[in-house]
Amino acid sequence: MTKADLSDLYRGYITCLNRQDWPDLGRFVDEDVRYNGRRIGLSGYREMLERDFRDIPDLRFDIRLLMSDPPYVASRLAFDCSPKGSFLGLEVNGKRVSFGENVFYEFRDGKIVEVWSIIDKAAVEAQL
Repeated sequence: MTKADLSDLYRGYITCLNRQDWPDLGRFVDEDVRYNGRRIGLSGYREMLERDFRDIPDLRFDIRLLMSDPPYVASRLAFDCSPKGSFLGLEVNGKRVSFGENVFYEFRDGKIVEVWSIIDKAAVEAQL
């Protein structure tokens, strides 16, 4: 897979997330996906995303930086949203916050097999 192909595939994945098109998620994510070193599988990954959208009704993934070096993708995602209740252990309670996420993905056979994610919690803390 070329860098451009992998970037296009990743953009399709982000579109899938923003549409909350959960039946199509398996087109992008492997059945045995690992998240931050832990195997959660496709069903666990989907549950995590569904929970995120329940807890953050206005959640939208915005790609700010995208680097592709097959089989890896590195992305800086930006968020401007209003989490309900607690978020990252912080009482946000519907307040609009902006923050970033640095995330790395490993792809195999056109699907995400590994995700490493770090969310900028300090940015959220500074806004509360």
